[in-house]
Amino acid sequence: MVLKNNNMKKVNVSAAIIINKDKILCVQRGKNKLDYISNKFEFPGGTIEAGELPTETVVREILEELNMSIKVDKEFLTVEHDYPDFHLTMHSYICTSKTNQVELSEHISYKWLLRHELKQLDWAAADLPIVDLLSK
Repeated sequence: MVLKNNNMKKVNVSAAIIINKDKILCVQRGKNKLDYISNKFEFPGGTIEAGELPTETVVREILEELNMSIKVDKEFLTVEHDYPDFHLTMHSYICTSKTNQVELSEHISYKWLLRHELKQLDWAAADLPIVDLLSK
């Protein structure tokens, strides 16, 4: 049985699993004051704002962070993860892009990988259930 700390900050985000020609976009975070997410790979996305649908969040965030237009195809997996400093609820979506052109504004690098290549990266812990399911 897992006991949750009800005082823990709750963060609600949407993440995009962006597919272009059978490859999936993986982005790398920069150095962060939270060591456990510094330089880790993740699926791009961001915080769901008040009054915003998770699908709207993912489209907006990808345009802001990567200057990329995407189409949300379907919901994939919702992950609940307790980091040391906050509880994360991450809604992930299978998305497609007509381009593989990326302009990084918040990340330090990116890779386009096939499903079977995903596990070679050092992922943020909350992204691992998505990686596992995509890799099957």
